[in-house]
Formats: sequence, structure tokens, C-alpha cells
Amino acid sequence: MAEQDLIDPVARHPKPPFKKQSQPWPGLAGKMEPRPDHGETSYEGSGRLAGRKALITGGDSGMGRAAAIAYAREGADVAINYLPAEEPDAQEVIALIKKEGRTGLPIPGDLKDEAFCKKLVEQAVQGLGGLDIIVNNAARQQTRASILDVSSEDFDATMKTNIYAPFWIIKAALPHLKPGSCIVGTTSEQAYDPSPDLYDYAQTKAATMNYVKSLAKQLASKGIRVNGVAPGPIWTPLQVSGGATMEKLEKFGGMTPLGRPGQPAELASIYVQLAAADASYATGQVYGAAGGSGQP
Repeated sequence: MAEQDLIDPVARHPKPPFKKQSQPWPGLAGKMEPRPDHGETSYEGSGRLAGRKALITGGDSGMGRAAAIAYAREGADVAINYLPAEEPDAQEVIALIKKEGRTGLPIPGDLKDEAFCKKLVEQAVQGLGGLDIIVNNAARQQTRASILDVSSEDFDATMKTNIYAPFWIIKAALPHLKPGSCIVGTTSEQAYDPSPDLYDYAQTKAATMNYVKSLAKQLASKGIRVNGVAPGPIWTPLQVSGGATMEKLEKFGGMTPLGRPGQPAELASIYVQLAAADASYATGQVYGAAGGSGQP
């Protein structure tokens, strides 16, 4: 085995200041400057998920995209969900999955709709020939300086996307999940140290952390593991499509001990580890990656 050079985590990826930039919600990774790194050229698999079948929401960009690429390179077939507006990003991911000789299944649609969430699971099961990994990663984040600026429609959209959708998807998927299957939720450092301008988003991430721990206890006897990933500031389209103010965006990630935001690729191995069979004693856990700050 070839020796690997040490890589300085401080200098590995871009640091602020970043260029001011804005996109309409939900944003595209392909239009960000700099483009996020999802492991497109760096992630190398070793067959850890050979034959597995995964459904990833928000699989077009961010951590979902990083997980989709990694899962395919580890030998899994992957279905990704995304909003129709994110089709350009999604097609890049599907091409990368297929390049590995795996099934890549695109399923666009809005997770705020219960009927679609049920249909999503059905299509994934049918298209992949089964299901044993669920990654509830899709999320809506919009910065608002005051609770007075959060409309009921706004609040409802965030709750439906971040809390209702995983509830509907897990309910629909459970009859298909055999012992050895796993569920992974994307929570956030916001669950533990919420920002004042992310009132609604932060509480959904606390709820995600909580359902991971609750559901893990409920499903343990069925041999189904449930875990979460809690990122810190990660360079994704969430930030440039209303998730951060321009002032925060320019300095994004600069306040962490590593002095920069994380890239989605830096969390890919965590999603793999939580889905892999050799992590069989890990359930009800939340794995963090926050550049030295935040919990857990």
C-alpha cells in the first residue's frame, strides 16, 4: 500500500473572505464560487457498502451529494431526491454514480408533500430492488434577523421539509427495512448552539438529533440502526440561497478554530461509517464535524 502524505486540515480547502454571491432558493452547487468539493475527484472506495441500496434526500448537493458519491464508490446503488430546480446538480451526481457501474436513480419532487414522500420510497424500492439505507439529509434554511420576520408560511415550509418529511419517509420505508438496515439523519451544530438568526431551522435540527436518539431505541430490537451527522459551517448552496446574510457569507467558517468552512467531501466518510456493517454497535449516536467548534 502506497504511503499517504500528511494533509494540513487548516490549508486543505478555501478560507474566507468569500465573494458576495446570491442565488434564488434552493441554489445550485454548480454556480457557487468556489465550487464545493463533494469528493468528485478525491473519494476512493473500498467496497464497504457492496450491494447496499440507499435513498438520499437532498442528494444533488452538499452532504447528500458527498454521501451519494461515496456510497456509489463503496459499491451501493443510490436513489437521490431533490427539487426539480436542482436538476443540473442532480444530473452530475447521477452521472458519477453510474460511472462507478452502480444504479443511479433520480427522483425529483417536493418533500413538503406527504403523498410524494410515500411515492418517493415506493419508487426507490422498485428502482433499486429494495432499500436498506435511508439518509434524511434535505433541509430548508433561511436566515431571518427576528422571529417577527418569520412568516407562518416560512415556518411551515421549514418544518415540513426538515421534520415532517423524515417522519413520512421513515414510516413509508420501515416495512422494507430488514435487520442490518440503517437510517442516518443530518442534524447540525445548530441543534446544540443555535444562531439567533436561524430560529426555525435550528429547532428542526434539535428535533432531528432527538428523533435519532428516540428512534434508535425504538428500532434496536428490529436490528435497524439510527444515527445522525452534525456538521458545522459547511460550504453548500444552503448558504448562498438565503441561509446566510451577505456579511456572514463573506466570513463563512472563519470563526472556527480551523479558520475555514468545511467542504461536503470532509463528511463523506462519516456517512459511510454510519451505514457500514462494521459500525454495528453504533446506534443513537450523533457524529460531529465542525472544524473544532460546536457540539457534539
